[in-house]
Amino acid sequence: MHKSITISNAFAQNFLGQSPDWYKRTIIAFLLLNPLCLWLAGPALTGWLLIAEFIFTLAMALKCYPLLPGGLLAIEALLLGLATPEVLYAEVEHNLPVILLLMFMVAGIYFMKNLLLVAFTNILVRIRSKYLLALTFSLTAAFLSAFLDALTVTAVIISVAVGFYSVYHKVASGKGYQQADHNHGNDHDVTDLHRNDLDTFRAFLRSLLMHGAVGTALGGVCTMVGEPQNLLVAKVAGWDFITFFKLMSPISMPVLAAGLITCVLLEKLRWFGYGARLPLPVLTVLQEFADAEKARRNKSQQAALIIQMIAAVILVFGLAFHIAEVGLIGLLVIILIAAMNGVTDEHQIGKAFTEALPFTALLVVFFAIVAVIHEQHLFSPVIHWVLSLPQEQQPGMFFIANGLLSMISDNVFVATVYISEVQKALLDGAITRQHFDHLAIAINTGTNLPSVATPNGQAAFLFLLTSAIAPLVRLSYGRMVIMALPYTIVMSGIGLAAVVYLL
Repeated sequence: MHKSITISNAFAQNFLGQSPDWYKRTIIAFLLLNPLCLWLAGPALTGWLLIAEFIFTLAMALKCYPLLPGGLLAIEALLLGLATPEVLYAEVEHNLPVILLLMFMVAGIYFMKNLLLVAFTNILVRIRSKYLLALTFSLTAAFLSAFLDALTVTAVIISVAVGFYSVYHKVASGKGYQQADHNHGNDHDVTDLHRNDLDTFRAFLRSLLMHGAVGTALGGVCTMVGEPQNLLVAKVAGWDFITFFKLMSPISMPVLAAGLITCVLLEKLRWFGYGARLPLPVLTVLQEFADAEKARRNKSQQAALIIQMIAAVILVFGLAFHIAEVGLIGLLVIILIAAMNGVTDEHQIGKAFTEALPFTALLVVFFAIVAVIHEQHLFSPVIHWVLSLPQEQQPGMFFIANGLLSMISDNVFVATVYISEVQKALLDGAITRQHFDHLAIAINTGTNLPSVATPNGQAAFLFLLTSAIAPLVRLSYGRMVIMALPYTIVMSGIGLAAVVYLL
């Protein structure tokens, strides 16, 4: 006989679902604390408290998807007047290209997943050296991110990792490759024979995912299309593609070299959670899978792969020459592949959007927090202090200030605030054009490089943390921070030294 519960207990159970009770109580405490803090300490301190609370929800992403608790905090911030719906809408409007990218480009990558799985499976089974494999992932991600958006590249990496994981997890659970209805997050069916190999395989995939994610930052800083804030800085400074690359290269090229060396050393030394090798049984399974897929591939499937290859070429061409907004190119890819490969059912198409839309909604909530930062001028004191320093110290301090703020806030917002202030100083005659260029370089590299320290510093990292693969390979917020730490130190140190001594 079931124990009866009161309606109040039912509300308590339903609130944030299966999240731990301590987590639920913490979120309620945040919601009660914020109005009290606003009354006692004012909006500025409450704004900083809100940022800390939102970062907590990101850190606990595996306890509860941050959209829900973060959304409650954002709604409360609007109700308390820390920001207005109009400012939030302005932030969303300003970042519409990023939203379109998430909605359509990630879905477009979904339609190319078979091609990507074939290509990367062949790489995985042919490159036996973990150092070379990690370097290949990092360098490929860096190269692609120089021409494509980092979120697009991250979506590719996630899609490939999910494909690898699902193949082996099915076998480890005693099922065949073609088992369609399978819960990849449930280890209850995993046999004891495969359990240790599965744990090692998770560590192996975690390291590749992190190398790839950092690679997107290494390449994204190099060109004006690599990151959204790059376009913003280039537009204000009046730089074209070639000019941008040349001006950034004294910082971006040494950082790229140092990042790739760090990748190899981490795998060699096996520090910070890196160095896991692909277990031989897993390699055997993936080889058998690749051979079986190749053998059973009929003419229709071969034609589908050819269409995906053509779409991939169109995608790279369209993005490299920026013929349209990235999200619209993604929609083009969806239409071409779906039409030519006979994907005509609405529900079948809808599966492509499952991965991207929750994160898109989370990003809008994030913009609400950014709106609070903007409305309460939380970063303004730092900006004014840096501009008051002697000119020779300003590039280095701009790099540091941008880096620290970008670790906890939106890169596009930080770059917007800083470049606007620097442009104002140029128009007022307070600085020369050459000094403006130096500060713009420091702003761009500062928002791109140190921000790898935390998932909320890089949109690609946040996307990875909240994706389907993160819980499968046990990639938590804390583990991401630890695995990113050596890269953060190297990239920030080399970047700062280059800004100080080469500009």
